[in-house]
Amino acid sequence: MRTLQGIPASPGIAIGHAFAFLDDEEPMIPRYTVTERELDGEWERFIVAVGKSKDDVSSMRDRATREMGQEHGAIFDAHLLMLDDPEVHDTIENSLRESLLNIEWVVHQYEQATVKQLEGLDDPVLQERTVDVHDITRRILNHLMLRERFSLADLDRDVVLIARNLLPSDMISMNRARVLAIVMDAGGKTSHTAILARAFEIPAVLGLGGVTRLIKNGDTVIVDGNTGDVRVEPDGQTLERYRRVRQKMAERDVDLASIAALPASTSDGRVVLIKANIEVAEEIDSVLRHGASGVGLFRSEFLFLQPGRAPSEETQYLAYRRVLEKMNGLPVTIRTLDIGGDKAIPDLAIEEEKNPLLGWRAIRYCLSDPDLFQDQLRAILRASAYGDARIMFPLISGPGELDAAIASLDEAKTECRRRGQQFREDIPVGIMIEVPSAAMIADILATKVDFFSIGTNDLIQYTIAVDRGNEKVAYLHEPFHPAVLRLVKKIIDDGHAAGIPVSMCGEMASDPFAAVVLLGMGLDEFSMSAVSVPDVKRTIRSVGYADAQTLAAEVLALTSHQETEAFLAHRLADKVSRSG
Repeated sequence: MRTLQGIPASPGIAIGHAFAFLDDEEPMIPRYTVTERELDGEWERFIVAVGKSKDDVSSMRDRATREMGQEHGAIFDAHLLMLDDPEVHDTIENSLRESLLNIEWVVHQYEQATVKQLEGLDDPVLQERTVDVHDITRRILNHLMLRERFSLADLDRDVVLIARNLLPSDMISMNRARVLAIVMDAGGKTSHTAILARAFEIPAVLGLGGVTRLIKNGDTVIVDGNTGDVRVEPDGQTLERYRRVRQKMAERDVDLASIAALPASTSDGRVVLIKANIEVAEEIDSVLRHGASGVGLFRSEFLFLQPGRAPSEETQYLAYRRVLEKMNGLPVTIRTLDIGGDKAIPDLAIEEEKNPLLGWRAIRYCLSDPDLFQDQLRAILRASAYGDARIMFPLISGPGELDAAIASLDEAKTECRRRGQQFREDIPVGIMIEVPSAAMIADILATKVDFFSIGTNDLIQYTIAVDRGNEKVAYLHEPFHPAVLRLVKKIIDDGHAAGIPVSMCGEMASDPFAAVVLLGMGLDEFSMSAVSVPDVKRTIRSVGYADAQTLAAEVLALTSHQETEAFLAHRLADKVSRSG
């Protein structure tokens, strides 16, 4: 048995036989010289292959838009733009005429040079654009070489998919009912593959390096998308252990499914709302199936991850509208673009900074690019006519930024009125509290908005001064640090004093131990990944509000996160399980 460790990109456990999807590997590219008289013929072959590729991509775009929405169709719009790009055509034609080599080799060399250039960049998101370059150039080469490419839509048996990388077209078209799990050499948590795997609830482990050289077709593979472990040809004892874990998870899912339709009410009658965090519209089915009361955080960044250009107002409007319509009247909180720091976006000019987490990001970037910000605000406003939409501004650090953001929203409303576009005039406006300065003046900010949402992922790292992406100090990222707990309590109290509800959309909200403490502090809404909703709902239903209040007061008197962990483990052992 071999155990490999990768990036846990989509949760779940799968056991199955490997299917090595290696059609994205380099085909044998012919290389030969051509005469000057043959150059026009070679160029004509290229133009024909591009035309056929455009037909392919247009079909993929139409299918993606029809089945998955405009935001996914936009992936292929970007591919069409690249196929039509005159600079690309000029580069390839000049290379053809200068080298006097066949067009297949010229296209291949163009691909290699472009990929090398992208891989040399520091930005991991821009590096991932190599996938799009591969997708387009391989499609052209397949037409030039009359080479048929196996489609994952044709899968006729259950498989663990092993690949160097999966192209956007592969993820959109594959027979998802037959893919038990995905294991890849490349990719990270923000890649298209990871985002779509989570949306489709397919376990995935990415970033394994040379896994395609280590796993053969037919190998028995265990994929643990929760931990990032991949076990190849496991022994009988390991196989049986994972089967028991998987069975226990399945039984737990059945048990939790019975809770999904029930309210999140304590044993003594206090009702809170448990919502879901999403990135793409495809997650809505999971949101509804797991019993969420709405979407507490719609991360709009996914719309901006497509290469080529930032999404238009119309593209964003259709994406937001689709989510609102699918939610059928349940509330959807849309966070405005949160980029910069550790979240880079292709084609948006984020300057390299010495301290990006403290720099030009989130609301600061949006306020500096009024055209981009106005497009998004108008798109959200227009979509609000089709459901219960709320707008949320990220990383507000003081009243000046908030006033500027609200003024931008007012400007967008004025433009929508001028155009005669319908929108919800009283759309609720809230902010994420995720920096200590905002927490300290929450009483001031609460008078200007309709709700707070506590973003604990950033609040913890800024409060404790710990980069959560730095493995050397990751152990310091402690939700139960006394300073974090006191700030959370202050935010909740200040919000309630001003008469506004307070929610939490950070990872802390999905921890069953933390949920009891937050309930006792008076938190009104919890928002988390959809799969965590039933577990937290069960936790809320297992305790009384009065007991949770007492427990929260006792926790706030403790002096370290170690004390808090031990205290909660002792007090909640008979009611709450963190492992489910």
